[in-house]
Amino acid sequence: LTAVPANAVTLNYEYDANGWTHIHSTDSDLWIKPTKMQLAIQGADGTFTGHMPISPADTKFEVLGFLPIKAQVSFEEAAPLNGGVVRVGNIARVDSTASYYVRLSNVLIGGIPSPVGSSCRTKDPVTLSVSTPAGEAFNIASGGNLAGSFTIGDFEHCLLNTLIINQLVPGDGNMTLAVTNAKFISATNP
Repeated sequence: LTAVPANAVTLNYEYDANGWTHIHSTDSDLWIKPTKMQLAIQGADGTFTGHMPISPADTKFEVLGFLPIKAQVSFEEAAPLNGGVVRVGNIARVDSTASYYVRLSNVLIGGIPSPVGSSCRTKDPVTLSVSTPAGEAFNIASGGNLAGSFTIGDFEHCLLNTLIINQLVPGDGNMTLAVTNAKFISATNP
């Protein structure tokens, strides 16, 4: 367990990250491909800001139990991730949020291309809220597991498919994320 120094130094780290999301409305899973998470951790209080780009991924599900739907899902950062490393007793844990617009493209319904245009995305950003699971710890110098939830709202600009997408996709989901292989980048003073 690594303590956050009690001073005004900003600690810059980079981590490997990957994981899974499950969307309840479509009963589908989406793989968060390996990516890099950059965090700037304030030594004075453990708060941080950062970025975690998420690569496009493919998803598929069935409607009415037999009609397959496939799509490519992309994520556009709407706001930097932010949060803090806090101590609960002798254990350090992370609480964090990140916001992304969710975009859909390459939609196939029953194997037939279904145009959604180039601007099909959620009207509002989707906020991912994740934290260290109960009973686990997060180590700044090595990483840890994160888990949490999100709610996907309505989509817009999906051409004639907007209504269908909004009947099928919006709803709650959950996410698990493994944050590993910490790399100390630098320490900066204000």
